[in-house]
Amino acid sequence: METPIKREIVDSLVAELGIEDFAKATIREVKQVAAKAEKASGVEFIKMEMGIPGLPAAQVGVDAQIKALEGGIAHSYPDIQGAPVLKEAASQFVKAFIGVDIKPEGCVPVTGSMQGTFASFLTCSQCDKQKDTVLFIDPGFPVQKMQLQVMGVKYETFDVYNYRGDKLRGKLESYMSNGNICAIVYSNPNNPSWICLREEELQIIGELATKYDAIVMEDLAYFAMDFRKDLSKPFEAPYQATVARYTDNYMLLISGSKAFSYAGERIGVVCISDKLFHRHFPDLAARYQGLPFGPVFSTRMLYALSSGTSHSAQYAMAAMLKAAYEGKYDFRKEISVYGERAKKLKEIFCRHNFYVVYDKDLDEPIADGFYFTIGYPGMTSGQLAKELMYYGVSAICLITCGSEQEGLRVCTSFIEDHQYAQLEERMKVFEINNPR
Repeated sequence: METPIKREIVDSLVAELGIEDFAKATIREVKQVAAKAEKASGVEFIKMEMGIPGLPAAQVGVDAQIKALEGGIAHSYPDIQGAPVLKEAASQFVKAFIGVDIKPEGCVPVTGSMQGTFASFLTCSQCDKQKDTVLFIDPGFPVQKMQLQVMGVKYETFDVYNYRGDKLRGKLESYMSNGNICAIVYSNPNNPSWICLREEELQIIGELATKYDAIVMEDLAYFAMDFRKDLSKPFEAPYQATVARYTDNYMLLISGSKAFSYAGERIGVVCISDKLFHRHFPDLAARYQGLPFGPVFSTRMLYALSSGTSHSAQYAMAAMLKAAYEGKYDFRKEISVYGERAKKLKEIFCRHNFYVVYDKDLDEPIADGFYFTIGYPGMTSGQLAKELMYYGVSAICLITCGSEQEGLRVCTSFIEDHQYAQLEERMKVFEINNPR
């Protein structure tokens, strides 16, 4: 059977963009091929490559930001440490939904978690001259590795696929025992696999971070989006899983982009443990006039990067966090649609011989959420990604996220109701054209 989009259209675009190996095509390249193929063919693409929110921004944030702007806030520089209203709200939010105590002083606004990780990498990599390497628990967000490349910091990485549960300890220790790891990075829930590290795994990470004196950067970009649990009630268990219960060496990166669909205003908060915030590292102190970790992060790294975070966006973030922990705004209810979409999409793919690559959290089926992963028997990542292009479906390869598994990352954010039927029909043809 013919494919919905003529193969020569896609092939010519891939050649035009100089993509030699589709397995290594970046998100932007995949997006470009999809957009041009859609225009050239007139066939609507089912776009699953971009991790962009597909919901309206939280109105409580929009209202607060407008009010701040109308009040004249735009004329003045923000405090580099952050607006007190946001710092207090972030501290309360962490207590309400994570169940740990972090003082407001350690909650520092950033222009999105992207800037938060950049400044964190800079700070962590300068704490101890003997510790010059960041360790990624992959798969993960590829741009974080690009950040380290930009700043010239070394990194190590491993795919956690075969090292869940107790196996994680030995694997982690094989890197950390070398004495050169300054920071450990992972996202939870995970981008791209949507695995959710369990408390016992986070305990392992925390214990080893303390033992080898490394700092854990816990990326909570998809905050509380493990939809298997009711994480929506402030100040009540269950809470968002976190390493913060098992070590004092942690930084929590909380983003406004996905939980509140506030990606465009570039707003997030880095929450640094009380002990780490005030800790003095000899190499940091020598370089930055005796300052402890927290003030180096804010008054040196962030100040050098941007002179602070958008003033009005801080008021938006503060309002969203406050409304959430006061029980006036159920952000989980708003974003639960991602889980519903993932369930429907998985069912369609699996009906037509696809399989979920990262399919379990230990003995529990993986949650439905913002992302999931798919593979197809007998196909490599690059082959599958390019083949799906002929059917008007775009997704990125797991290899670009540090995964060693053959498969693709699927994002649910842009899926519209009419596209389930489209996908069903196209995957029927795909199955016929690609028998197992």
